[in-house]
Amino acid sequence: MSPVRKTATKLADGRELIYYDLHDGVAVLRDATDPRPLPPTTTVTEVRHDPLLGDDVVIASHRQTRTFLPPAEACPLCPSSPGRPTEIPASDYEVAVFENRFPSLAGPAGRCEVVCFTPDHHASFAGLTDARAALVLAVWTDRTAELAALPSVRQVFCFENRGEEIGVTLGHPHGQIYAYPFVTPRTERMLASAAAHAARTNGRGNLFDDIVAAEREDGRRIVLASDHWTAFVPYAAHWPYEVHLYPRRRVPDLLALDDAARTEFPQVYLELLRRFDRIFGDEPSLPPTPYVSAWHQAPFQDPRRSEFALHLELFTVRRAPGKLKFLAGSESGMNVFINDVPPEAAAERLREVASQ
Repeated sequence: MSPVRKTATKLADGRELIYYDLHDGVAVLRDATDPRPLPPTTTVTEVRHDPLLGDDVVIASHRQTRTFLPPAEACPLCPSSPGRPTEIPASDYEVAVFENRFPSLAGPAGRCEVVCFTPDHHASFAGLTDARAALVLAVWTDRTAELAALPSVRQVFCFENRGEEIGVTLGHPHGQIYAYPFVTPRTERMLASAAAHAARTNGRGNLFDDIVAAEREDGRRIVLASDHWTAFVPYAAHWPYEVHLYPRRRVPDLLALDDAARTEFPQVYLELLRRFDRIFGDEPSLPPTPYVSAWHQAPFQDPRRSEFALHLELFTVRRAPGKLKFLAGSESGMNVFINDVPPEAAAERLREVASQ
């Protein structure tokens, strides 16, 4: 991958904006200023602890007024054009990151950033080139390092929501990064399970390693296996189509990925996304497959980091053409998931739609 050029600037209300460009010997000037008369951002964020469940809940009332599904011509994530300034003052960009104007977490309660993968409003991550996907991986890694250095941050979460069915409020291809001031409940459960597994095996087994090894040996749920990555549908998948992607060498976070895994990642990840787009066929009336793509990284400043395994979880809420998996009574009320698609059948389907 070519060296990455990073240019930091400020938006009109003081929020940080960072351009990331592949440095291919061509000088790219990122000096456009934000002409909008924006008032300072006002956030009301509070983290409350639920004593019954032990979870932390974020209260962010200012998000009620956030932008909701604007038409393409009013998209705030597209490059700026004459007479139409946006969140990105430049007339073009490769990847841009900025502080969310309506953050769930802010100040001592953490930070939220928006990652724009492409200036093309009608594109998707699956349509990116290998070089652009590699640049996004470099951006995720750089932002993880910078956000982890903030005194209040315990965990960094890079993710993408795609599709109105998922709940996106902006249609432009983008992801987000949350920097939490606590270890998230899901990660706490993983770490507790890993500790229990280590105790059962007298310290000889790592739960993440053993899960991946068992899936590779079984083979029925393997979706894609390469020299440096393994993708599989988990044995107890919660979602109709759900894939977990692990690097072959266990590392705690994106910062620790080696060059070989980084080099191979674009081909593997783009192939998975393209298969997700083909799961339900090519019906013109059906919108692209909605999904959540989520990086799970070890918490920082935590003695359990070395036992955690970086991995990506990719899943869709669509269970069949025109049918969604809703979190109804059992899931929402008792956190007991009921999956209508057997994981083995989901893996078989994801193998069937592999690129030719």
